[in-house]
Amino acid sequence: MNNLDNDLLHLLNSTDDSTAESITRRRFLISALAASFVGSLNHLAYAAQSAEIPKRALGRTGEKVSCIGLGGYHIGVPRDEDEAIKIVHTAIDAGINFMDNCWDYNKGVSEMRMGKALAMNGYRNKVFLMTKVDARSAKGFNQQLNESLMRLQTDHVDLIQFHEIIRMNDPNPIFGKHGAMQAALAAKQAGKVRFIGFTGHKSPDIHLHMLATGLAHGFVFDTVQMPLNCMDGHTQGFEKRVLPELLKHNIGVLGMKPMASGVAPQTGELTGEECLHYALNLPVSVVITGCDRMEILEQAIRAGRTFKKLPEEKIAAILAKSQKFQASGLFEKYKTTTNFDATAAHPAWLS
Repeated sequence: MNNLDNDLLHLLNSTDDSTAESITRRRFLISALAASFVGSLNHLAYAAQSAEIPKRALGRTGEKVSCIGLGGYHIGVPRDEDEAIKIVHTAIDAGINFMDNCWDYNKGVSEMRMGKALAMNGYRNKVFLMTKVDARSAKGFNQQLNESLMRLQTDHVDLIQFHEIIRMNDPNPIFGKHGAMQAALAAKQAGKVRFIGFTGHKSPDIHLHMLATGLAHGFVFDTVQMPLNCMDGHTQGFEKRVLPELLKHNIGVLGMKPMASGVAPQTGELTGEECLHYALNLPVSVVITGCDRMEILEQAIRAGRTFKKLPEEKIAAILAKSQKFQASGLFEKYKTTTNFDATAAHPAWLS
């Protein structure tokens, strides 16, 4: 405790001393302490704003990506395109360099908006750009990739991923004759893509099957994207079953749905930052989060800048808060329903 604190406590406890001089001194010390406290808060706020968003290794690719990634779907959500472009630019200026997208997001609007944003002022050179395709055939892959490149206004993406590996039979056509993997490898050789991965949200068994199918064909994916959050953490889910396999092969881990598609904070028990910190505490390369408003982006930036390795008691507290909600199964509908399965509603996209 400093001298100012000691003087203040002495005066506050000296109730018999009511001289004008003492009252004036008491008021002065209270004002000084208040100013000191506000100054400390301002210093902490400035430190949080000025801190860098840490970068992490993307598996064995040799790339470094921001621990927070900007989700592509939500870029197509704001009614105002300028607002979406502002979100992209603000994210990059704050240190987020991982950009997520997909050929089918919002009928191409998400890619078009991101493409416009990245075409301005050299922003494309500041990011690691990823998109996804739904096609399982070589012909479909090439068509969708070329459309994505046109929308994104770039001659290449840093990472292409096979989207929605959500059925046990999805790997077979991709690795089969005239399959999408054949086209992906050709696109890599042509310089249209740099790395190859896959994504899915349904079942750890399907992810493990896709990994095994790749290994059977002598191929190890560069990245894998999957839901990683405090709901999944209670089960024999992606965190416990798939994550160790990815680390074993030094595959870049892309965590998504850190808030269980936004529903975890709606419980009133968990904050958005707690959810993001839980996901960041896992051995992931990047946690991808959707930001359709500036305040949501600011939350993501703040979570990235302030993250520190969580102590065991903090992890336990987050899991305790989420346990009763996870047990109902209502908060991971991407696993239990077709509500999130775009290719189920549009099977032609798989061709």
